[in-house]
Amino acid sequence: QVQLVESGGGLVQAGGSLRLSCAASGRNFNRNAMGWFRLAPGKEREFVAAISWSGGSSYYTDAVKGRFTISRDNAQNAVYLQMNSLKPEDTAVYYCAADRRLYSSGPYHGEDEYDYWGQGTQVTVSS
Repeated sequence: QVQLVESGGGLVQAGGSLRLSCAASGRNFNRNAMGWFRLAPGKEREFVAAISWSGGSSYYTDAVKGRFTISRDNAQNAVYLQMNSLKPEDTAVYYCAADRRLYSSGPYHGEDEYDYWGQGTQVTVSS
């Protein structure tokens, strides 16, 4: 059974940091790009960041550029999202997802490109 399990969410004050982790099991994703999405109350789920299968390229939505960093460890079958300088508007449930395509060069921002999703981890940023 293929699973993506996120962890590392929590409550943090504005300006603080969190590091989200996504552990994959049941299949090796080292040939797939991986992405992070988020769902805030009253909004649609949106793309946050993605990293290519090799880890050589990363992509971010404008709202998090310069504050968030996505990384991966293919040996551990894991992907991470380091979030710094958090803002209240970053409050959301964060999901990791695996690109359905092998060795893809993108684009990565569309939900339809991902076929495995985690259950999500809550991030709450207080002002």
